[in-house]
Amino acid sequence: PERRPVVLAAAAKRQRAFEGGSRGRAARPPRVLARAVERRPVREQVELDAVTYAGRQHFVPGLARPRFPPWERGWRHPWHSPGPRYEDMPLRKERACHVCHQWSRMLEGVRQALWLTKTKLVQGLPLPVLSIVDDPASQLEDQDERVKRAISHARFWETTEVAPNREKYCPVLFEDLLHLCRLMTMKNPSLAKRMLARNYRIAATWERESFLLQVRGLNGILLNSMAPIPPVASKDEVAATEEHALETFYPISPTIDLQEVNVYRELDDTGFRGGYPYPHPHTLYFLESANIRTNRFRPEQLRAKMMMFAFGNALAKAKMLYGNDPKVLEQPVVVQSVGTDGQLFQFMVFQLNTTDFVSSDGVKNLVWIDPDQQLYEKAQCIPEVKKRVVTKPTGIYGFQPDTFKKFLALYLHGTV
Repeated sequence: PERRPVVLAAAAKRQRAFEGGSRGRAARPPRVLARAVERRPVREQVELDAVTYAGRQHFVPGLARPRFPPWERGWRHPWHSPGPRYEDMPLRKERACHVCHQWSRMLEGVRQALWLTKTKLVQGLPLPVLSIVDDPASQLEDQDERVKRAISHARFWETTEVAPNREKYCPVLFEDLLHLCRLMTMKNPSLAKRMLARNYRIAATWERESFLLQVRGLNGILLNSMAPIPPVASKDEVAATEEHALETFYPISPTIDLQEVNVYRELDDTGFRGGYPYPHPHTLYFLESANIRTNRFRPEQLRAKMMMFAFGNALAKAKMLYGNDPKVLEQPVVVQSVGTDGQLFQFMVFQLNTTDFVSSDGVKNLVWIDPDQQLYEKAQCIPEVKKRVVTKPTGIYGFQPDTFKKFLALYLHGTV
């Protein structure tokens, strides 16, 4: 009660000061206000040498940090030596090159790959492969049961985990299926003249209209053979591709999602040295085994990737056999491709008929695609129980035996 008059008096004093100050500022003429806010001239600053602690060889508060010239080692360290600038690199070129590598995800998928490789699409597998699929002599004894055991081995028996992830069961399933295919060597001894190559690098360069394109780098697992695959399409079918018109997707650029580089080397390399006993590419396998769904290629993107690298292997082999001059090949080069995520399979056969890609006219290449073939619908790792009753036991459901028949037919193609 005693402090209340003091507080009220202080508030009234601040109010009178505020009102008087505002009236005083408003009463000033504009010239006086202009002189009050006028900036003062900045004094000329004299550059002084910074005093550093370089001579003392230890940190001193208040002194500037010294700057020393870059230390020259006298020799090039492969890890710690700075590389040259892009403008100074000897392989730099003014013309940009669009590169397709193993992480390229094409927006338009197969349509974009068809335009880049000047190729005509045919749905389904070619007749020579389908004839092997329907031939009972080209199958294993108890084939369906063996394939089911291979699926169970990959999904249930390979690990002690309740439900193994895709990174584990996808490679195991591929190896088991490939092992079943090798059992046909007893009937066809020529299958022993093959070799499986991993971590090899391909490089192929070509021009498509005004674009310079390359396929290079690591890709899938390549099955090589001592003899090439015979042409799938006849000469009449190849000549009939001249009337085919390639589909465009304007206004989208055909090189979208390809890496544009200016430092590159125009190289055509199969990835193997001269004299390699298995020089002919046979089948290219791609495994999409990433656990995270967004890290895996969508089926359309996977088919485009398979097509680009099958084309790259065929083009590198064709240039090694027939030279770099663009022309229609006397003997087409055939390369197959298989892609899987451990459950869904993509089958492809690519036939390279020409190396002239500048114009969209003339003979086209051919590709046969059989997409989205399921080997099985579901692998039930944990039984479903409702009201203490097992309604769905563990096991493989929705098994499709025709999918493995196609897988085996592509492996036997060229020898049967």
